Amino acid sequence: MADLKQLAEQLVNLTVKEVKELADILKDEYGIEPAAAAVAVAAPAEGGAAAAEEKTSFDVILKEAGGQKLAVVKLVKDLAGLGLKEAKDLVDGAPKELKTGVSKDEAEALKKQLEEAGAVVEVK
Repeated sequence: MADLKQLAEQLVNLTVKEVKELADILKDEYGIEPAAAAVAVAAPAEGGAAAAEEKTSFDVILKEAGGQKLAVVKLVKDLAGLGLKEAKDLVDGAPKELKTGVSKDEAEALKKQLEEAGAVVEVK
């Protein structure tokens, strides 16, 4: 019985991507229709909505260059791997996304570096 409870707990904590992968495996290897699998897995997840899925992908948005625009342009050039003109255009066009889909640690590191250079940065 403890094994079933542990399995149920694992199913409830699956991410949307993992649910899709599970549905694909069930269909391809066992011939179980994904709609039935998705409903079976999604139903317990709705009941556990209080345990919100932790965000793992973040976007770093340059809100404004601040007083040290030249330093920010140079830093954006290095961090984003852009040419000088592209980096200047990105900084001039703020607010703009600098990086998308990065980890929390990388997003925080980018934010810290840019803020030290004088920029205003938002992590979403």
